[in-house]
Amino acid sequence: MAEKWTPKSWRSKPILQVPEYPDMDKLQITEKILSNYPPLVFAGEARALKRQLAKAALGEAFLLQGGDCAESFQEFHPDNIRDTFKVLLQMAVVLTFGASCPVVKVGRLAGQFAKPRSGDTETIDGVELPNYRGDIINGTEFSSDTRAPDPERMLQAYNQSASTLNLLRAFAQGGFADLHRVHQWNMGFVSDDAIGDRYKDIAERLDESLNFMAACGLTSETAPQLKETDFYTSHEALLLSYEEAMTRIDSLTGDWYDTSAHMLWIGERTRQLDGAHLEFLRGVANPIGVKVGPTTDPEYLIKLIDFLNADNEPGRLTLISRMGADKIEQVLPALVRKVKEEGRHVVWSCDPMHGNTVKASSGYKTRHFNEIMREVAGFFNVHHAEGTHPGGVHFELTGQDVTECVGGAQAITEDDLSSRYHTHCDPRLNAKQALELAFVFADRLKADRDKTKRSVMKKVLNNR
Repeated sequence: MAEKWTPKSWRSKPILQVPEYPDMDKLQITEKILSNYPPLVFAGEARALKRQLAKAALGEAFLLQGGDCAESFQEFHPDNIRDTFKVLLQMAVVLTFGASCPVVKVGRLAGQFAKPRSGDTETIDGVELPNYRGDIINGTEFSSDTRAPDPERMLQAYNQSASTLNLLRAFAQGGFADLHRVHQWNMGFVSDDAIGDRYKDIAERLDESLNFMAACGLTSETAPQLKETDFYTSHEALLLSYEEAMTRIDSLTGDWYDTSAHMLWIGERTRQLDGAHLEFLRGVANPIGVKVGPTTDPEYLIKLIDFLNADNEPGRLTLISRMGADKIEQVLPALVRKVKEEGRHVVWSCDPMHGNTVKASSGYKTRHFNEIMREVAGFFNVHHAEGTHPGGVHFELTGQDVTECVGGAQAITEDDLSSRYHTHCDPRLNAKQALELAFVFADRLKADRDKTKRSVMKKVLNNR
């Protein structure tokens, strides 16, 4: 039997990736201030997301999760929020049309400030200082003052998250997400000669569908669903002092919710069964995710699932595989098969970014577009072979025209990286690369769906 859970019970467990604050009194004061701030999201919104994710777990929807590697105080600007939201909408429209199923849109936004690191410190020119762990903890500048963890940064992270959420809600409900407008953005994308004719077909068919709906009287004015959309936020639950301070009891259900985001996830570095991070997330009622890497043992995975989702509730838990392109078809089948055999309800999502990070000859960290594509293709291949549903994808991306990942139709090379390399941590897909991937996924989802239909029809005919 698990011990009784409280928002503070994680404090009695071993913890990794925690900053060493030099002033603990200041930390406690900041936690107290945060605990009195209004929630950033509401329990009802988190429950709505869980219902949509339950459909993805059952093969009736597809999860699109993406956004910044690490949000920045310095680059906080409404245009950056708008452009990331815009590219996610574009991807969702393409996927919805290709997959003929609802797409659940979840941003890595309004809270993705903390980052795990491989070491506690770094040394430059003989000077050793704490590693940069995200703007919610310390700063990027290599100085003793900036690198010292400062708990008051949590207050700035809260305020920036609140402003970001306010703008996202306005975009989602105020007409910016109108399906006709998003489609026009996509048409502009596919008109680029560098992309090729293969993208034009789906855009033209979507245009025909919108014209048909308009002829039937279904326009943005008559059908609100065409001009509004559901959009949710997520981040890695790494800084537990912040997460605990944002955890509240829902007055309707009596359940605890972490109101810092609709969905929280745990990374590979912090998913120990006896650790603080799993202890914290097991007790909140939000939908949650866990990164699953190539060293994951099938038996351990079942224990992990049961620890976080004891009631086997569809939509509660998303498993985010991050294997690397060379390993996914070797490692993932045994995990998918075990979860299926044990009857556990999960959303299987693919993070093709973190297992494919390399260092270019110039010293920049980068990711190769073809390797990202190859891992996603392997993810689809595994689920098709196992008879399970490839439930979603998880990307680090931005709406800005950065040059951080090489390849794609833009043919970004390693020599191009220095021209617009803006990330504070890991390399991100730019808008065109992200949308290019969405068209490829749409083609694959449609092909798999058509293959399934043909198989079912063949069985029906054989049984006559």
